Amino acid sequence: MTFKQIFTSSIGKKLTMGLTGLFLISFLVIHCTVNSMIFFKDDGAMFNTYAHFMSHNYIVRVLEIGLFAGLIVHIIQGLLLWKQNSAARPVKYAVNATSTNSKWYSRSMGLLGTLLLFFLILHISKFFVNTKIALYGNGGENDATYNLFVEMKEYFQQLWVVIAYIAGVISLFWHLLHGFPSAFQTLGINHKKYTPIIKAAGLVFSIIVCVLFALMPIAFYMELI
Repeated sequence: MTFKQIFTSSIGKKLTMGLTGLFLISFLVIHCTVNSMIFFKDDGAMFNTYAHFMSHNYIVRVLEIGLFAGLIVHIIQGLLLWKQNSAARPVKYAVNATSTNSKWYSRSMGLLGTLLLFFLILHISKFFVNTKIALYGNGGENDATYNLFVEMKEYFQQLWVVIAYIAGVISLFWHLLHGFPSAFQTLGINHKKYTPIIKAAGLVFSIIVCVLFALMPIAFYMELI
């Protein structure tokens, strides 16, 4: 497979989706772990310490470039695959009773991905951008006084934000539920012995990550932390 075919052929697109998906899943583990620090009863001290480390570590900042590159490629390839699949089977669904052959969320990855995109725009525009402004704005003078925990606490006092985040997390759950095992299958890991284990691991992973992400805005809004 040539470099061009990786981005243009159906197999290449699926391979790219699988690899970038696994990379983004690894990022979710880190992001979820850091976010979970807000549940320590220390007024956000541990969370701010880890957030400060992540924003100042040069290795992490280089990985951020790869993260955004992987995210952009994942989004573009996902939309192209969704468009390609929709164009290829406009009549089959009406004839073959597809609902008996696949789950609704596996057929709705384009919609779920679009909802996730809006959620990411909301999240990045508020937290990632503000963190970088505090780090680089005014020569970094604001960085010493920047408190991400307090900013999150204030932001999640708005009900519409909490609802938007929960909707985004729900979309993420269904997206992961299909994407987790599909990524391994695309890479050729498809065996009657291992596939059920991968699917079970994907379900557990999706539940844990999404519950933790959903609890964050809820806990802030209800002033539990």
